[in-house]
Amino acid sequence: MSSTLPMQVKLLPSTPQLKGMMTIIRDKDTSREEFIFYADRIIRLLIEEGLNHLPVVEKTVLTPTGKDYQGVEFQGRICGVSIMRAGESMEKGLRDVCRSVRIGKILIQRDEETALPKLYYAKFPPDIATRYCLLLDPALATGGSAIKAIEVLLDNGVSEEKIVFVNLLCCPEGISAVLKTYPKIKIVTAAVDDGLNERKFLVPGLGDFGCRYYGTDK
Repeated sequence: MSSTLPMQVKLLPSTPQLKGMMTIIRDKDTSREEFIFYADRIIRLLIEEGLNHLPVVEKTVLTPTGKDYQGVEFQGRICGVSIMRAGESMEKGLRDVCRSVRIGKILIQRDEETALPKLYYAKFPPDIATRYCLLLDPALATGGSAIKAIEVLLDNGVSEEKIVFVNLLCCPEGISAVLKTYPKIKIVTAAVDDGLNERKFLVPGLGDFGCRYYGTDK
């Protein structure tokens, strides 16, 4: 699958560890405690990979042995933006690797009259236009919510090429929809599923991520 993905999409390598964790969170019989534990581990991997797509500059430091080390340091500042509510589950993973990171929030729901994504709430750091943004949502299905969220970020001054959309699962339909509208963003994901069913759920999928993570599925 990875060989056919657009260049803007980074799929995590399907290592035995990742495949094992994906198996656990996809299993309908996995307990909530186990689901959270392994989902958090995958999210941490995704965040680390997302940071790899931010710019760096060369930096030389002096080691305790008295020798120089030619390294790099991050250039620019970042923030996270979670698409509520499921995207909020990914905030801990971001905070674990980026101390004191600022996090914005977007609430998007489907308008019952038009069936289109509608913005209900958005709150961002006041200087978000100067930052690189990690957009957080566990799943990319039809792409409707992601497209609306990116639109809101652009309206608040964020450059399209400074947006990295991080998710656990996506599908070809969602990838195509998002990149057709916003071809300059990057997508970092742990799995590309086969597609969508008649209810527009990812298949094979893992069910409603937010409900399973927050315990509102039963």
